[in-house]
Amino acid sequence: MTPPPPGPVCAGASQYASYPTFSSYVRARGPVLLRTARSLTANPCDAEDLLQTALTKTFVAWERIEDHRALDGYVRRALLNTRTSQWRKRKVDEFACEELPEPTGLPEPDPAERQALHDAMWRAVLKLPERQRQMVVLRYYEDLSEAQTAEVLGVSVGTVKSAVSRALGKLREDPELAPVR
Repeated sequence: MTPPPPGPVCAGASQYASYPTFSSYVRARGPVLLRTARSLTANPCDAEDLLQTALTKTFVAWERIEDHRALDGYVRRALLNTRTSQWRKRKVDEFACEELPEPTGLPEPDPAERQALHDAMWRAVLKLPERQRQMVVLRYYEDLSEAQTAEVLGVSVGTVKSAVSRALGKLREDPELAPVR
């Protein structure tokens, strides 16, 4: 652990140089203080940040600390106070409750049932007259617009609309597709 670099907290390099004992203190006690910080947080990176903040506070107060034999206690108190402040400021996103707030979505259909429905749909489409079947396949399986379907089949858009409407009516009445309704 190295002492904090001169910056907004420190007035400048000349002030930093006037504390050679701070550097030696950090070199000598850094590993012990880091273990203390790790005991306060679950994440090792957060522990390093916590120690760096506490050491910065110690560096700023270096002139006010009268008994340098009590530095470990001062830094430990800075660690605890900083961690407590962080804990109080954290945003709580989770709340304990008796019921889960997540909506229970529809269960996924069984793949076998899904395949059976797919097969029933194709059997019903194959029962349609050829022209209606072509229009339904182009409109709903190939995802063509009414105008594109009319162009492919060489008919008017009105013919496509009426033929698809009649085909969908027949599909709605098909007894094999009754479970879907």
